Amino acid sequence: MEGPEQGTIRYNLSPRRVGRNGTSVLCHADAHDARRHRAAVHARELQSHPKLVERSGPSTMGDQVPDPVCRILPQELSEGHCIAARPRAQPGGDDPMTPASECQPSRFPTIARIVTTIGPASDSLEMVTRLITLGARVFRFNCSHGTFEEHERRLKVVRQAAENLDRPIAVMADLPGPKIRCGKVPDPGFMLEVGQDVLFSNSIDVAEWREESGRRVAVFPTTYPKLTEEVDVGQRVLLNDGAVRMLVVDKSEGQVLCRVTVGGLISSGKGINLPETNLSAPAVGEHDWEICQWAVANHFDFIAMSFVRRVDEIESLRARLEGICSVDRDGAEHDGSRIPIVAKVEKPQAVENIEGIAKAADVVMVARGDLGVEMDIAQTPVAQKRIIEACKDAGTPVIVATQMLETMIEASIPTRAEASDVANAVFDGADAVMLSGETAVGAHPDLVVDTMTRIIQVAEGHMAELPQRSSPPRFFLEQRYRVAAIAHGTWHIAQDFGAELIVCWSQKGNTARFLSQNRFTIPIVAYSSDARYTRRMALLGGVSPFHRPPPESVPAFIRMVEDDLIASGWARPGSRIVILGGEPFGHSKVTSSIIAHIVREPGS
Repeated sequence: MEGPEQGTIRYNLSPRRVGRNGTSVLCHADAHDARRHRAAVHARELQSHPKLVERSGPSTMGDQVPDPVCRILPQELSEGHCIAARPRAQPGGDDPMTPASECQPSRFPTIARIVTTIGPASDSLEMVTRLITLGARVFRFNCSHGTFEEHERRLKVVRQAAENLDRPIAVMADLPGPKIRCGKVPDPGFMLEVGQDVLFSNSIDVAEWREESGRRVAVFPTTYPKLTEEVDVGQRVLLNDGAVRMLVVDKSEGQVLCRVTVGGLISSGKGINLPETNLSAPAVGEHDWEICQWAVANHFDFIAMSFVRRVDEIESLRARLEGICSVDRDGAEHDGSRIPIVAKVEKPQAVENIEGIAKAADVVMVARGDLGVEMDIAQTPVAQKRIIEACKDAGTPVIVATQMLETMIEASIPTRAEASDVANAVFDGADAVMLSGETAVGAHPDLVVDTMTRIIQVAEGHMAELPQRSSPPRFFLEQRYRVAAIAHGTWHIAQDFGAELIVCWSQKGNTARFLSQNRFTIPIVAYSSDARYTRRMALLGGVSPFHRPPPESVPAFIRMVEDDLIASGWARPGSRIVILGGEPFGHSKVTSSIIAHIVREPGS
């Protein structure tokens, strides 16, 4: 969709960046000819971009930039700004920002959503605001690290930034799950050599070296005492994300003897993977449940469940959550209290059960970190495609995660392989892609989000040029859901009508979800009067949620839509849009009308 041809280009730009001590640092261009040239090229590109439109202030719509905004002029951008030797952000302090000449604001939201992990490098209000402006729509809280106090402080920052921008932004609590780790190891750790014996024992608290039968043996405690019971001779034991590998050669009561096949350094808390062992550890342990209760109390929008293996584990967590979600809530919160569960697929057992998991979960995440350790690395790409296809069949949103732009934790540009990885996730039909350490502890989280946004935009631009066909989820077709049929019909109407936008009233997100799963190549704007469901819709592919009070009638809704779209710059008089809705607005399951509409002049 194109904005007005004559418009003022505005951008959130400051010629200064904040240093580690809070001082303002100006980087002049005299010594940076290459950067000055690149900035000038960037300015020309921005001025010639057909989709840039007048921006006068923040809005709920996904392409707005926050106040204050300032005009980009070629001479301003050609001043140049350096990002060399940027200091790493301090927790809770001022983040050294990537200069605005290095980033582009997200004019129109991408179809694929971006999930960012918040951490010490990205937890200031300024940085969170910038990440949202550049395309972040969901913030993941990695509960394997940090305290509740730290997470609550970061949650307040995200909520404040979302409120300042008047934009629905979702938050996700990621549970640690039954992750097995080594116990305490004296610094600097134990270097294991190929052929060396390693003993895992329940009788010690700190790792030690022993001499047994003339051989030097490394003895480690673990966080999972049942390991010594459940592993069998001949099975693999992988440490530190698979960097160190060993085979079980013997076991006795309370201990397991292994022999190293791939050596390396092992320090305290390194993860242990047992890809061939069926563990009895519950999917949600005591600490996980404590986090769930905290997430419910703090109104999180999603809970990510780690190391899912079976459908019954998801159903068990859902039943426990439903038992606490409605306590001490008013009516609106009670209606929105069922927190969606994100099933993280990171074990081979989950891949085998993916069809059932895709139907049982609200969202599925392809968590390639542990998945690539637990199974043959060569099988991981195939597993990823199988998971995405199963989710598309079930109509379940799917996130592709882990190491998508990993080198940008330090580097200012990704590798070509990483760029292709992000683009291929888009080509495969992922609803969202996720950043982990890149934004949590990386040197420049804002530049990473901007880079991912641009890769997605180019990939989606290519897909939009290809022949289009409707591909609703097979599960929706089999169940013959009424709203799913309406959403499918909307795809054909939009194609024939030449629509630039799809707009719907989706009180609890169902209509938006059905539309999203039909793989539109144009934006979907979804309205709701329920703030919680509005935030949750931020994860749906292609959906930009809008929080509004319910209109009195369909004509009133059409006028509301026109005013909002024109004010945001997403539409202008003459733009073609398709609108879905039904009366009474503010209630769920009332969508009954499809309207092919041409936007009118304001006040007409």
